[in-house]
Amino acid sequence: MALLEINREECIGCGACVDACPFGALRLVDNIAEVDDKCTACGACLEVCPVSALSLPERPQAKEEGLAGYQGVWTWVEQFQGQACSISWEMLGQGRKLADQRKTSLTACVLGHNVEHIGREAIAYGADRVFLVDDATLGVYRTLPYADALVKLVRQFKPEIFLLGASSRGRDLAGSVATELYTGLTADCTGLDIDEQTNLLRQTRPAFGGNIMATIICPNYRPQMSTVRHRVFEMPVADAARQGQIVSVAAGMDEGQIASKVVEFITEQGEVNLADAKIIVSGGRGVGGPDGFGPIRELAEVLGGAVGSSRAAVDAGWIPYAHQVGQTGRTVRPDLYIACGISGAVQHLAGMGTAKVIVAINKDPEAPIFSMANYGIVGDLFQLVPALTAQFRKKLHK
Repeated sequence: MALLEINREECIGCGACVDACPFGALRLVDNIAEVDDKCTACGACLEVCPVSALSLPERPQAKEEGLAGYQGVWTWVEQFQGQACSISWEMLGQGRKLADQRKTSLTACVLGHNVEHIGREAIAYGADRVFLVDDATLGVYRTLPYADALVKLVRQFKPEIFLLGASSRGRDLAGSVATELYTGLTADCTGLDIDEQTNLLRQTRPAFGGNIMATIICPNYRPQMSTVRHRVFEMPVADAARQGQIVSVAAGMDEGQIASKVVEFITEQGEVNLADAKIIVSGGRGVGGPDGFGPIRELAEVLGGAVGSSRAAVDAGWIPYAHQVGQTGRTVRPDLYIACGISGAVQHLAGMGTAKVIVAINKDPEAPIFSMANYGIVGDLFQLVPALTAQFRKKLHK
């Protein structure tokens, strides 16, 4: 249901709102603006309407005594084809820390079909309770039935904090749930903690192209919702002996109520998976151009790793965005990160600083990357990288 209200008597059919809407939610029908369910209540149309024919209902702020009724930390356990995604366990690990700080319980929400085993895994990774919504309509991710199930659970049990992974599905689901609940959502967080004075969730995320870090709070609405980037938090260690409660909940929608249907999945060939890579070899401005990534790719191939890049190389058009590491790209946590010709801007360091071992290769001995590197080599990457590749070929018999 769209939140935007249109005064049909005042609307003059100029179309300014249609052009201003970034989501394509508005159109003209018989010279009168109409809105559909793609509306996110962003307010862009309100600023351009010359006759003030558009309005958004004011969101009622929850009273302080009402906020006290929200308790507990929740996470959504994302799964694909019956296997939990690793980002879900990262969420549970951080959720466990937040729940312990608030001296409250941690609940995991598991949605899917034949996924009870994931509920048991969630307990092993730190959940005290699992809401299990197991139904054929949830076998593959679709926004409507997933959002419907979570919204009903939240309204019934009132969690204080709700965390989701910032995957493509997590971002889609979080926005839908937050909109329906009339609460705030901070996207792509890289840090979460509890404010000792207010007990509010402090949600930190990059802003303005990664040039600043913004810390956001949600004092007047509940739950406090965040999506969190993959590899920002450590994967917790599963404890098979942990005990917890699994609560089965019926799905709220029949197949006939769901407008969409998944026909098939097509796997993109050559897809870059930086988030799960154990070894990443990255190039920056120092590679000099697209051809400069040739030695980078050869070393990554020999090591069985992935190719990464700095933002500068992506902005220059030398390599696709999917390879970008940093605050405005992917956050990674590999066992080995080799930075070649990367100076070490703070935005890049924030995206790879938690790698177990960092090797930096740069001609500039004063490059900031060396301050974070475990091993630094000052020299020409076009001499050093091929030499390293040759040595690894011998050692690894490739």
